[in-house]
Amino acid sequence: MLGVIIYLHVQTTNEAPVTTTDHILHHCLYFTANSLARVITRMAEEEFRSTGLSPSHAFLLMLVNDIPGIGQKELSAKLHLAPSTVTRFIDTLVYRGYLKRRNEGKSSRVFATATGVGLNAEIAAAWKSLYRRYVDILGQVEGDDLTARIHAASDKLGQPR
Repeated sequence: MLGVIIYLHVQTTNEAPVTTTDHILHHCLYFTANSLARVITRMAEEEFRSTGLSPSHAFLLMLVNDIPGIGQKELSAKLHLAPSTVTRFIDTLVYRGYLKRRNEGKSSRVFATATGVGLNAEIAAAWKSLYRRYVDILGQVEGDDLTARIHAASDKLGQPR
């Protein structure tokens, strides 16, 4: 990541010119998205603590439970994570006894163990608890709308230029 951050604020109204750093930060997608990520990550980690897994590890395990034999490349695409990150997550979950790999030629398929399948209900309860937690703060319509808008923006911004 570059050591310099350039703030871009597009003035769309007849408001006074931007003069304070605080104003710039609160109108910067980079700053506000990272701030939101820190807040929601903290909430998710608290809700998932009971599972013994990080939210990211839990989501990967949920996908493997939903799609037995899923490939690492497909997991990377679905989770929007680098293949090396997914490999590390799988390694951790294999070591902890939640997943197993099956090599098929050059590709590797991932399956949940009985222990991994058994954790599915607890993971689902943690996701539901996280959802309820932020919906209680934002409201269901606003929470669902925000999620949809962030997802759409992520897809658009992630498109090749």
